Amino acid sequence: MINLILFGKPGAGKGTQAAFLKKRYELVHISTGDLFRNHIQNKTDLGTLAQSYMDKGDLVPDQVTINMLEQEVAQNPAAKGFIFDGFPRTTAQAQALDGFLRSLNMQISGTLALEADDDLLVGRLLKRGETSGRTDDQDEAKIRNRFEEYNTKTAPLKDYYQAQNKFFTIDGVGEISEITARLEAVVDQLK
Repeated sequence: MINLILFGKPGAGKGTQAAFLKKRYELVHISTGDLFRNHIQNKTDLGTLAQSYMDKGDLVPDQVTINMLEQEVAQNPAAKGFIFDGFPRTTAQAQALDGFLRSLNMQISGTLALEADDDLLVGRLLKRGETSGRTDDQDEAKIRNRFEEYNTKTAPLKDYYQAQNKFFTIDGVGEISEITARLEAVVDQLK
């Protein structure tokens, strides 16, 4: 079983590459953003709970997110592995994820970080913003603020996974197929 965490700043290509990795290795892609939207839209107990925090402007507690992840993993008992996208974002979340996976006799195989120059990513996002309708992809100041937030939150996670020899930096610049090949080269070593 292969369990991956996919990291990268906005615009780094996580969604694009997750689709290729999912297909190539027959993994289940769990995007916490999609999970939240699904639970809130379907008015599940967890979605209602998460929405109650968000309505107050509070962060959703880690345990609520972990509970969503646990449900998603449980709904895929035949999975050959998982790609976690958007979680963990803090060391406490990484420790909680490790504990949950241990309870299932599983572990994170590797953390893949797609890296690219900020100016290149700003250009990608502004271009995406022209068609996506996402207002956070149409304002360079907002984009750079998202990068700063990523840098602040991800730095401790890099240290956490490097200490376990599970952190891999992948050059996220080039043709999509070239980036996919770089990712696959790392994942193939983890099998």
